[in-house]
Amino acid sequence: MPRSHRRRRDDSAADDSFDRLLQGFRRIETRRGVEWNVQPVGPANAVKEYICPGCGRVIIPGTAHLVAWRADGVLGDAADLAARRHWHESCWRIG
Repeated sequence: MPRSHRRRRDDSAADDSFDRLLQGFRRIETRRGVEWNVQPVGPANAVKEYICPGCGRVIIPGTAHLVAWRADGVLGDAADLAARRHWHESCWRIG
């Protein structure tokens, strides 16, 4: 019987992306008394357009930037991660 070369759909893909965001080069920063998870996104992984909450401008695909979400939220990690925002690195530093 011939082998199928089609990739099978992996139902754990959503879980994997959540775990990947929680790992990697993530660090904790404290700003104005609030703890934040901060994770850099390299140019190769920046594939979508985002609006930076610091300056209101577009972060174009292929631009290195940061993703930040609360580390001390009361609704749990999943809710905090869902509320994450993408920032220009310079906007995060001055914000």
